Amino acid sequence: MSIFIEREKCVGCGRCAEVCPGNLLILRDGRAQIRDVRDCWGCTACVKECPREAIFYYLAADLGGAGGRLYARDTQDSLNWVMKWPDGSEDSILVNKKKANEY
Repeated sequence: MSIFIEREKCVGCGRCAEVCPGNLLILRDGRAQIRDVRDCWGCTACVKECPREAIFYYLAADLGGAGGRLYARDTQDSLNWVMKWPDGSEDSILVNKKKANEY
C-alpha cells in the first residue's frame, strides 16, 4: 500500500511536502512528486493535507481494496475519508475532529 499522486490535479501548494514525516515528497516542475514510493510509510499525512484530492492511498486487490482509492476531504470541523471503488461508487467515513480523541 502506498500513496499515488495525480500530477494533473496537483496545484503545487507544497502542503504535502511540509507534512511528510519521511521527507519523501518534493515539488518538481511545480507539482508534487514522491522520491521513491517504496519508502512510503503509508501514514496518509499527505492524503489528509492535499486540498485538491491529488494524492490518494491506493488499496490493491490483494489487500482487499480491489484497486480502490482512499481520499480525504478535510474541513475545519471534520475529516471525511472517501473510498472510491473501481466501479465509481463511493463509501465514506466522517470523523468529527473535535471528538476524534474521545474514548
